[in-house]
Amino acid sequence: MEIRIQAIHFDASEQLEAFIQKKVSKLQKFYDDIPSAEVNLKVIKPETANNKQAGILLKIKHGDCFAEKTADSFEEAVDECIVALEKQLAKIKEKIRAK
Repeated sequence: MEIRIQAIHFDASEQLEAFIQKKVSKLQKFYDDIPSAEVNLKVIKPETANNKQAGILLKIKHGDCFAEKTADSFEEAVDECIVALEKQLAKIKEKIRAK
């Protein structure tokens, strides 16, 4: 799976990028055929609580999956996105199995 990480208006640390790579690649346990993922990281209004936003777009053959969450840290926001995407992938898999 190709994972593209885009940090808007800041530079993401190596540690954060490694964390995202690890988390997003685990999604392949839920759905085998994920050719690419796009991760967008953004800081909304600096100096406020819950100002880190993460959005993850998965390109799959049965339509795209997208989740966007805001939290105190990028790691927390990415974790929340992963949970939402796991649910979406499970639903897609159910639909495919039902056919």
